[in-house]
Amino acid sequence: MKSYKKVLLAAAASLFMSVPAMAETLRIGTEGAYPPFNMINSDGEVVGFDIDIGMALCEEMGVECTVVTSDWDGLIPALNTRRFDFLIAGMSITDERKQAVDFTEPYYTNKLQFVAPKKSDFKVDKASLEGKTIGTQRATLAGQWLEDNLGDVVTIRLYDTQENVYLELNSGRIDGALADKFVQHDWLESEAGQAFEFKGEPVFDDDEIGIAVRKGDPLRERLNKALAAIIEDGTYEEINAKYFPFSIR
Repeated sequence: MKSYKKVLLAAAASLFMSVPAMAETLRIGTEGAYPPFNMINSDGEVVGFDIDIGMALCEEMGVECTVVTSDWDGLIPALNTRRFDFLIAGMSITDERKQAVDFTEPYYTNKLQFVAPKKSDFKVDKASLEGKTIGTQRATLAGQWLEDNLGDVVTIRLYDTQENVYLELNSGRIDGALADKFVQHDWLESEAGQAFEFKGEPVFDDDEIGIAVRKGDPLRERLNKALAAIIEDGTYEEINAKYFPFSIR
């Protein structure tokens, strides 16, 4: 009986050694409603700059990755309840968010700029904006900037997605929109944005965008090393050129 058990144990050990170890799988969290950074295409796939960068990082780290979407407001809570492992969704690095998550080094830098109808006399100084209605996405740096700098002179309307901001702008229910310059650029190039243009210069140009992980997660350093590697080998530049005719770093 003892010799029979030894044979079974040897066979099991041999089988275990012959099967390759399963690859590590990480889940990427994103919104899926913030083109061209993250959006859902006609085939139901999550695509965009953020996704391409995330997958390039996964390849550099030698791991398999899947994508999980969440509403913008729920992204950080979903990360912290382990629905996904890291979050890449055009998220600004702010002191408030750093209380809840850790961020990598910035993977791009951003500016905030107004968009309004081409035919409108829309100036961006405080006196000229008095009485106007401005739309922006809820829980964003743009919304916070509006509240801090123009909350006493404009009506601020908050929307759950950037796409809904543009729908309201097209309908004429808001006078202008404030959002990330690179997101606005993409929309202005689309058919829906043809009647609109940037107004004035960027009102904020020190917005660093990072990848979020749970507090204390060593994945942060792995992502930082992978980010440095894809910048060094030109992968980042190739992805950048796919979406923008200029560098966003």
